[in-house]
Amino acid sequence: MLHVGLDLSRKRVDVHVLDSAGQRVARTTAVPDEGGLRALVESLPAQSVRAAIESMTGARFVRDVLTDAGWEVAVADAQRVKGLAPLACKTDKIDAWVLAELCRRDLVPAVWLPPMGVRQNRERARFRLHLVKHRTMLKARVHSALMTFGIPAKTADLFAPGGRRLLTRLALPDPWAGDVTASLQLIDTLDEQIGECERLLRRLGADHPYLPRLLTVPGIGWVLGYTIAAEIGDIHRFPTPTKLVGYTGLSPRVYQTGEIDRRGPLAKNGPRYLRWALIEASIHACQHPAYRDRYARTRKRLGKQRGPRVARVEVARDLAHAIWHMLTRDQDFAPAGATKDLAA
Repeated sequence: MLHVGLDLSRKRVDVHVLDSAGQRVARTTAVPDEGGLRALVESLPAQSVRAAIESMTGARFVRDVLTDAGWEVAVADAQRVKGLAPLACKTDKIDAWVLAELCRRDLVPAVWLPPMGVRQNRERARFRLHLVKHRTMLKARVHSALMTFGIPAKTADLFAPGGRRLLTRLALPDPWAGDVTASLQLIDTLDEQIGECERLLRRLGADHPYLPRLLTVPGIGWVLGYTIAAEIGDIHRFPTPTKLVGYTGLSPRVYQTGEIDRRGPLAKNGPRYLRWALIEASIHACQHPAYRDRYARTRKRLGKQRGPRVARVEVARDLAHAIWHMLTRDQDFAPAGATKDLAA
C-alpha cells in the first residue's frame, strides 16, 4: 500500500509518496491536468494507492481523475489539517509530506464530496445568483449616474417601460450618457440569461424530491427551494438537526476557557449560498405565526440596530431545524402544535 500526499497549486502538484512503514518512495511534481495526472499514476508502482489532497479550487478535478485511474483519494479539510499538524515552516513539499503522513496514519479529516448530479444542481443555482448580482450592480450604477446630476427617479421601477422612457429623455453629459446606455444593454442581456436559467431550474426542480416539501416552508419560493435542496445534497448525512445548523454556518462561535464562556460572531462555515438562502427566507418567515412572536421579542430585546439582524438569524436557524425534520420524515411544514390552517 502506498500513501500519497498531494499539494495543489496553479501550475503544479507537489507529490510525496510513502510506503506503509513511513519510508519515502518518491517525491516529485506533476502538471495538474488530465494528462499530467495520468502520467503520475503510471510513474508509480502498480499497487493499491491511498491519497489525500487539501480542499481548494481544482481539488475535486484532481480527485476525480485519480479515482478513475484506480486510486482512493480523500479531500481533506484545510483548516482541520492545520489543527492536526501545525508547522513552523510551511512549503508545498512539506504540505505534501504532511498529507501523506496523515493518509498513512488514517487521520485525514476528509470532507463530504457531493456526487456529480448535486454539483451540477449547485452550479446552476449559483450561476443564476452570479448573474443576478451583476444585474444589481449595473442597476445601482445607473441610479448613481442620476444622483450625480441631481436627477430624481420619478418611477418606482426605473427599469420598467416607464422608467426606460425617462432614461431615454435624459440629457446626461459624456461619459455618463454612454455608461447608462451600455448598462441598459447589459441589463437586457442579463435578463435574458437569467430567464433561461430560471426556466431550466423550474424544469429540473419539478423532479427534485425535496422541492415540493421545501415550498411549504414560509418564505421559501422555488428559487430559494432549489438552492437549499442543491446545497444540502443528501439530508441523511446529517444525523441531527443540530448538525445541519452547524453546516449552514449560522451558529455563533464559542469562546470558552475556565469560567469564561461567551459567544462570538457567526461561524460562517459551510456553503455561503445555503446561508444566504435561509437568511432570505427568514425575512418573510418572521411574519409567519410560528416565528412572529419570537422574532418580535428578540428584536425588542436587542434594539433597533442589532435586533432585526440577530432575530432573522434565529429564524433562519429555526428554518434549518424544520427543514431537517421535514426532509427526514418526508412531511410538509407543520410547526409543533400548529393547526392545519396555521401550517398552510
